[in-house]
Amino acid sequence: MNYRKFGKTDLLVSETGFGAWAIGGAAMSNGMAIGWGKTDDAESVEALETAFENGINFYDTADFYGMGHSEDLIGKTFGNSDKVIIASKVGQKPGLIKPVDVDYSKKYMLSACDASLKRLQRDCIDYYQLHIANIDHLQQGECIEAMEQLKTEGKIRYWGISIFTFNPFPEAEFIMEHNLGDGFQLVFNIINQKAYPLLQRMKEQGYGIIARMPLQFGLLAGKFNTQSQFDEMDHRSFRLTPEIIDQTNQLLDPAWLMAEKHNISKAQLALSYILSYPEISTVIPGIRTAAQAKMNTKPFTQLSHEEKIFLHRLYETKLQDLLTLMQKQG
Repeated sequence: MNYRKFGKTDLLVSETGFGAWAIGGAAMSNGMAIGWGKTDDAESVEALETAFENGINFYDTADFYGMGHSEDLIGKTFGNSDKVIIASKVGQKPGLIKPVDVDYSKKYMLSACDASLKRLQRDCIDYYQLHIANIDHLQQGECIEAMEQLKTEGKIRYWGISIFTFNPFPEAEFIMEHNLGDGFQLVFNIINQKAYPLLQRMKEQGYGIIARMPLQFGLLAGKFNTQSQFDEMDHRSFRLTPEIIDQTNQLLDPAWLMAEKHNISKAQLALSYILSYPEISTVIPGIRTAAQAKMNTKPFTQLSHEEKIFLHRLYETKLQDLLTLMQKQG
């Protein structure tokens, strides 16, 4: 495992991190699946321990994942150990009318952080993130005040924002223009390269960058077909329609040829593409099992400049329409 400096902080994070949304287990919010289906806690703990044994020191979770269950499992596994770097998020909660509500008030955030610290069994959260806060929340300013207060109180070390999947620009621009926080979590993968124009500027301004959804809910592992079915408690049951799966498989044929050329799996190609950008601090594939932890910690293949350009042009010329279709699914 190689490690990269997280922006201007003193955090040295594993190139591959542990995306802990899935281990939160099956969860519903006002009738909508917000998890990845049923999980086994013993299997999840084994995945966490195996990831650590294979060099992963960065674990990304949120208080909304399994309504706190993901944080609970990480807390029970690692406790207050200084050998791991824990990132969590705040701001999303079950909705009373719609499936997901948000609360970026200072009062709520301070209380939510205390609850996360208790579940994580930690004195301090290494990196705390606004969970898809929008530009209105940032301009109002209470969420920023809360983050700065938590940092002053020693409950968090650094903070940043996880930004919107399909339009990362307004919030990213606001944060950078006002020199706020320490990092960004953004979607960046072969299919979704919306954030591509932001990477270099973020790096130059000293921000750490976490790349989430590296396998686009599993589509970039190349294992789904139009007959694939998902449990009703799995959010992919409404996101990954047969149409989306079919179009993805057809459009990615050129990328799969590149994987064959390098003699690596499709998932390894997807992770390698992201990590071939030095601006990226860490990539966080979702990990549910020990086998996945081992697979995702294999050394990545450094793609050439020409190969990176080829995959970026594939996005620009063919994949953007697919992305628009995905956005309609929510």
